[in-house]
Amino acid sequence: MKRLRRPTWMPIDPYIVLLLGTVGLAALLPARGTAADVTSGASTAAIGFLFFLYGARLSTREALDGLKHWRLHVTVLTCTFIVFPVFGLAARGLVPVLLTQPLYQGLLFLTLVPSTIQSSIAFTSIARGNVPAAICAGSFSSLAGIVLTPLLAAGLLGGEAVGFTADSAVKIVLQLLVPFLAGQLLRRWIGGFVTRHKKVLGLVDRGSILLVVYTAFSEGVNQGIWHQAGPARLAGLLGVEAVLLAVMLALTWYGAKALGFGRGDRIAIQFAGSKKSLASGLPMASVLFGAHASLAVLPLMLFHQMQLMVCAVIAKRRARDPEAVDAAGASAAHAVQGQPQDGVLR
Repeated sequence: MKRLRRPTWMPIDPYIVLLLGTVGLAALLPARGTAADVTSGASTAAIGFLFFLYGARLSTREALDGLKHWRLHVTVLTCTFIVFPVFGLAARGLVPVLLTQPLYQGLLFLTLVPSTIQSSIAFTSIARGNVPAAICAGSFSSLAGIVLTPLLAAGLLGGEAVGFTADSAVKIVLQLLVPFLAGQLLRRWIGGFVTRHKKVLGLVDRGSILLVVYTAFSEGVNQGIWHQAGPARLAGLLGVEAVLLAVMLALTWYGAKALGFGRGDRIAIQFAGSKKSLASGLPMASVLFGAHASLAVLPLMLFHQMQLMVCAVIAKRRARDPEAVDAAGASAAHAVQGQPQDGVLR
């Protein structure tokens, strides 16, 4: 019998499987009483450590070097922090027909989260686009998101969902901004260590996020909020997110063309401007939403997997474009002749 294989163009992120398993564990065995206090404290410490590592990893000099390509970065930031939120606000009309109010709040929060770095770079490279631009665009988005995401959440979600007060502002500064700035300040001395041990620290990253997810969903189970996310509601949420992703992918691609960007830049804009960071969004949601974080992060988790699957298909198709093949051939010819390459990175 011929063994069935999963198509390579449809990646299932193993980490999403772990996240869903963590959600299942929280549903079956939620932390209660003393255990809940312990996991909550550990989760708070983990969030601070996560943002410390983000600061230690992010090269400010590399990001500043990309300022010469400011039009591209402004375009990506506009898509991430203006266009996305506008669509998120428009989805308010889907309540209560397709979405419950908590799921809508989670969807709106999803639109406020910064873009990704790693996957934007990976997909831009596969599609033979402008990889340096993707690196800088992701870095700018992450830097801006540290400040803009909490501010946008306070303004658009406000007291209705987040309960943004002076105490909340202090909590955000202490748990997110201070550790991030500390990592940036210490990067000069610990940057080499972080680079050498990035695989181990990457496991720490992911383990910390799993702890944050377990804590958030345990609190949600203890409050009995899962009845608000039945199969029909989840199907509606997936449909809305599929439309949102399709619109943003089309808008970033054709909008970049209308703005006069070349093919390599359009690829970087499409992949950096249409995606949202799970790694940044989950800890932020835990701080902003507190006990209500479980349903707030569910839309982001689903959107993350969807964007990986769809962008993997698009990246491979872009790599087969005649223009990309011709550029790659010219680059190889220059390399054989000992001449400088044309800057196309794969």
